[in-house]
Amino acid sequence: MIDVLALGEVMLRFDPGEGRIRTSRTFQVWEGGGEYNVVRGLRRCFGLRTAVVTALADNAVGRLVEELILQGGVDTSLIRWAPDDGIGRTARNGLNFVERGYGIRGALGVSDRAHTAVSQLRKGDVDWDTVFADGVRWFHTGGIFAGLSDTTVDVADEAMAAARRHGVTVSYDPNYRPSLWAGRGGADRAREVDLRLARHADVVVGALGLAGTHPGHGCIGADEVADVLASVSDLLPEAKILATTLREVPSAGVNDWSSAAWSAETGFVTGPRMTALHVLDRVGSGDGFAAGLIHGVLTGASLERALAYGTAHGALVMTTPGDVSMASLAEVEALIEGGSAHVRR
Repeated sequence: MIDVLALGEVMLRFDPGEGRIRTSRTFQVWEGGGEYNVVRGLRRCFGLRTAVVTALADNAVGRLVEELILQGGVDTSLIRWAPDDGIGRTARNGLNFVERGYGIRGALGVSDRAHTAVSQLRKGDVDWDTVFADGVRWFHTGGIFAGLSDTTVDVADEAMAAARRHGVTVSYDPNYRPSLWAGRGGADRAREVDLRLARHADVVVGALGLAGTHPGHGCIGADEVADVLASVSDLLPEAKILATTLREVPSAGVNDWSSAAWSAETGFVTGPRMTALHVLDRVGSGDGFAAGLIHGVLTGASLERALAYGTAHGALVMTTPGDVSMASLAEVEALIEGGSAHVRR
């Protein structure tokens, strides 16, 4: 039985370390993807049984992605394999080049993901009723998968609706990427899709992304977060929890990091605040937050405690390279309780 199932793209991430993409001679390779990172963290850090629904081109690169997913402990039985034509004319696997940034130089991502196998998924390709009849407890997807193509929006809608029919808790992360919507309606179309899909969700992670007239509408001050989450709740009357990370970025290597949430039961709740957090690699930290939050909710923790799990896990994700979590549950709980960076022998 699967505890948490995700729907999303899994790409190969090429990491030049401390260098730049355009000058690097060597790259370290990781797997990663907004929705996948959540179930990877839930498996490796929190010990839940997880799986991912995705599609890969059946060649050596796709099999490398599969191998990395297996190393992360995530079930691969629901991967759909697209025939390989030898050059990627009909289907290919996504690549993501990411440099971490340093000081005044921000992180940079250069994705190569058009026409991937997963972007060609269509409504009806997956028998969701069979998938969810097998005891899945939680389903997660987001705006990155939905933004891959016009057909993936319908796949996400179909999957979320099926999950709700089977009594599965559903979460959604708007996760706006301008590059995915360029030439396809831009931010306005992304907002339309987010609202359509988020209405299926019990839990919305990154809920501040639904504020304003379009994604990235403007900077929201700390004193405005409670009112903004309340306004988002008016748009999504079925949502039980609206959660968000809060980040200030004095430099690429030092961030102030916290979180907040709203629920009809608790009202506005804030997570722990971590100031001047030293960052090695911030990519995947929001997904780490989502994983910790989901763990807290699934284990019956209070919303405040669930936020603490998410905030601590997201913070630890930023201390290691790559998209995916390398943290342990003991480290997360120690950080929640005020643990320090002293040497453990």
